[in-house]
This record gives sequence, C-alpha cells and structure tokens, in this order.
Amino acid sequence: METERLIIDEIGESDKEDYFYNISHDKKVLETFICKYVEDIKDFDFSPYLTNKNIYAIRLKSTNKLIGIILYFDETQESCEIGYGIGSNYWNNGYVTEAVKAFIKYLFEEKGFSTIYASFFVGNDASKRVMEKSGMIYNRYSAKELEYLGKERDLIYYVIHK
Repeated sequence: METERLIIDEIGESDKEDYFYNISHDKKVLETFICKYVEDIKDFDFSPYLTNKNIYAIRLKSTNKLIGIILYFDETQESCEIGYGIGSNYWNNGYVTEAVKAFIKYLFEEKGFSTIYASFFVGNDASKRVMEKSGMIYNRYSAKELEYLGKERDLIYYVIHK
C-alpha cells in the first residue's frame, strides 16, 4: 500500500532496529500501545513480528525506514479490529491518519471485511482523532476491559462499515 508520504508493507529482518527504537523501546508509545518494553536491543526478540503476517510496517517514503506499525486481529469472516503505533518522534504529522485510511481501504477491498473496529484507552485523544479523521464512528465503551501497566483500563471502541 502506498499513500502520499508512506509505504505500508511487510516487516523484514532489516526493520529490527527501527521497530525496537520506535515501538518496543519508546516508553511514550507504550503508554497507549500494548507491547512489552525492551530495555536493550540485544534482548529484543524480533522473530514474532517477522512471522505474523497481519502486522505491517509504516514507512516514510523518503527514507524507507519503519516509523511505526499497523495490524489487524480478532478477525471473523466479516470483521476485524485494527491497531497501530508510531514512534513518538513522528507524532503530530498526520502519518497515522494517512496509514489508517489506506489500511481500512485495503481491508475492505483486498481482504473482504465489511466491518472494522478499533479501540483506544480512555484519555488517548490523539487516537480518537485518528479514528474520527479516518471515518470511524463511536461504537461502545468498555469498562475495565484489560489490565495494562498495572492499571485496569477502560476502552472506547470505534467502527466503520464498508
């Protein structure tokens, strides 16, 4: 997938360092994106990300470097949920909205889903704005759905239909 500024494609072995620094080692990202923090790249097991074909790299066209990821999960024949994370150095540039719009189109047109969900932790207004700018609408509130970083988290779900 390509957008004006981004390439969204398969994650490769050469993405390990970028993935580490922009996701797994970025504490700001991990406040709202569920992933295990890794202190040292020597301790970073990258293999699960290489074998999961539902996770895609978000790359800047200008450098071809991975700046974030986007994925789908919990799929049924008709629906799936998406998630995304981008390195904090790349926040507030519209990259995630650009990626989410392209990914939704891909999931509708290429994967054949008719409904796509996404959720965010209550208080993550940036993710809420991404969903709204991508055409998603409020679906439901889920109190204390999961525990993350030692706290019970409330989630808000958004949805878009084909």
